[in-house]
Amino acid sequence: MAALTPLALTRLAGLAGLNRLALPLAAAMLSAGAALAQAPELPETVPVPELNRSESAQEAAPADVPIPEPRPADAPNPDQPATDKLNQQKSDQHKEAGPPPAIAPTPSEKPAEAEPPATAPKPPEKPAQAQEKEIPPDPRSASVPQEKMPDEELACRRRLKSMGVDFEERKAEHDAAVGCSIPYPIVLKTLGKSLDINPETELNCQMAEAVARFAANIIQPAAKAEFGASLKSVGQASAFVCRLRHGGGKLSEHAFGNALDIASFTLSDGRKIDIGPAPPEKDAKFLNAVRKAACGPFKTVLGPGSDADHSLHLHLDLAPRRNGGTFCQ
Repeated sequence: MAALTPLALTRLAGLAGLNRLALPLAAAMLSAGAALAQAPELPETVPVPELNRSESAQEAAPADVPIPEPRPADAPNPDQPATDKLNQQKSDQHKEAGPPPAIAPTPSEKPAEAEPPATAPKPPEKPAQAQEKEIPPDPRSASVPQEKMPDEELACRRRLKSMGVDFEERKAEHDAAVGCSIPYPIVLKTLGKSLDINPETELNCQMAEAVARFAANIIQPAAKAEFGASLKSVGQASAFVCRLRHGGGKLSEHAFGNALDIASFTLSDGRKIDIGPAPPEKDAKFLNAVRKAACGPFKTVLGPGSDADHSLHLHLDLAPRRNGGTFCQ
């Protein structure tokens, strides 16, 4: 045998290495072939839906893959749902009807509204509300004169005479419907010696005595101190009057001859002091002193500033109050 060249020896060594690699590779290919033989056969060509393929993909498809022919536009689609078919029918109807008119029809006019009646009906009147609390009758409303004058009435008259008060007896006043009552009235002509009251005043005896004492003991000294003159007369605005209170359902104290409204004072020098909301400074000082002193001898004292009804006079009365209290404004 001829000797091998170095190049030949190198090639033989390479072939030997390939043979060592070829054996494992061949075994792997046999195993893969057996696995493929057991797998199910796949179809030669897999149809691709037309909707998911672009035009370029359809052109690049192999010749043996059948391409479905396009469906005519008006052909029904078997896979389309029933609602799509209904929409298709509506679309065809709109196409047959043609385009809408260029000008929309004018809507019909609204019917004329009914005119309101000349006079609107008045709402039903609400029933009169019952009074929250019924005012009990004044027990003095039942007072009537007795056959013989009571002792306290006789004693009151004796005191008036001792003070120099000129008065007259008057017939009893009684109004059962309203409730006014003054069973033993007197009419004052003066309030004492040289002290008049104008005009003459009808009061019950207790109120007449209180006014006479107040004029002599309070008003007279105040006039001398402030003006240096004596009180000559008292001008009164109201005494016994059968009426209710202003703005209230109760009887006024005037309804029992138990109140007096004083409107002015006249001095011995001819000076007249009127009661009002804004008297001169000196008159105001005198009036304030008289008004303040009246709270006590009288149970109610009202004047300018208390309310509109008493803006031009001083109201004095002997209304019975709890625990002998007073109400002065």
